[in-house]
Amino acid sequence: MIEDKNPQRTALENIGEFGLIKHLTQHFELEHESSLKGIGDDAAVLDFKDKKAIISTDMLVEGVHFDLSYMPLKHLGYKSVIVNLSDIYAMNARATQITVSIAVSNRFPLEALEEFYEGVAMACKMYKVDLVGGDTTSSTKGMIISVTAIGVANETDIVYRSNAKPNDLLVVTGDLGGAYLGLQVLDREKEVFKVNPNNQPDLEPYSYIVERQLKPEARKDIVELLEKLEVKPTSMIDISDGLSSEILHLCNQSEVACNLFEDKIPLDPTVISASEEFKMDSTMIALSGGEDYELLFTIDQKDFDKIKGNPNLTVIGHIAPKEEGVHLITRANTKIALTAQGWNSFTS
Repeated sequence: MIEDKNPQRTALENIGEFGLIKHLTQHFELEHESSLKGIGDDAAVLDFKDKKAIISTDMLVEGVHFDLSYMPLKHLGYKSVIVNLSDIYAMNARATQITVSIAVSNRFPLEALEEFYEGVAMACKMYKVDLVGGDTTSSTKGMIISVTAIGVANETDIVYRSNAKPNDLLVVTGDLGGAYLGLQVLDREKEVFKVNPNNQPDLEPYSYIVERQLKPEARKDIVELLEKLEVKPTSMIDISDGLSSEILHLCNQSEVACNLFEDKIPLDPTVISASEEFKMDSTMIALSGGEDYELLFTIDQKDFDKIKGNPNLTVIGHIAPKEEGVHLITRANTKIALTAQGWNSFTS
């Protein structure tokens, strides 16, 4: 198939703000009873009756959080939703609605935003959430995205960061480090392309870690699994800024300490091989990389038999009294104080 070198470009000024909103959201349908009124009025109307509403918001800025030279707009739309839903699931809640606001410069035609909203729509369909509002405006700095996610839970089911207690087990979902290494691969190939635009990168060996970066998934399935197993975590957080930062958040909020065992940290074989290729330490990548959007939580020891052997869950440590401090127990059985070296948007 021959690529169209001159695709149609519809200037946003020709359609106007309200026309743009109507155009981009015309195919979104509401499926939750709690979505009484979605897009089309001054505000959305939600009705959760006797349940508690859970709300989280996140902002993504071009050049800081994403690079459009290798991030397809459809993937960006999908990822923008996922990173917010992950926060809802980290509260042991069910995500129900989102709002999406975007600011774009005049280099973005209507067709580019259609592609972005295709990704948003895919995420809404996959995770069964309703798009109920948002905003559009202009930007002089490229693209800025703000997504708010809304969820619902029974008060007794909500899990905070602050209730871990000594002797609890520290558990993580999935595997870690892939998203960061996927970013390294994409950045490397971008630099190669700058030197030789005719060079076509072979990303097949890195498909798993590249997908972890470009199209992450939120762990809705874990919330459902824990309910099925009749396990309620004592504390929980999602891993967006690196394992070490999130462990320290849990420990600080719960006023406890922790021992994390290096040999228990789950790593995909692709992560290990790519770490060696980039001459990086795979443990440090898992600790500091970020953007994995896995869940980190603690459980009472009496619940261990319920999760034992589950391929989605790995026990990586245990909680200790606050005075013992937060440590990494290395493969050589040495104890190293754990520090936060994960993503910081104000220094990166």
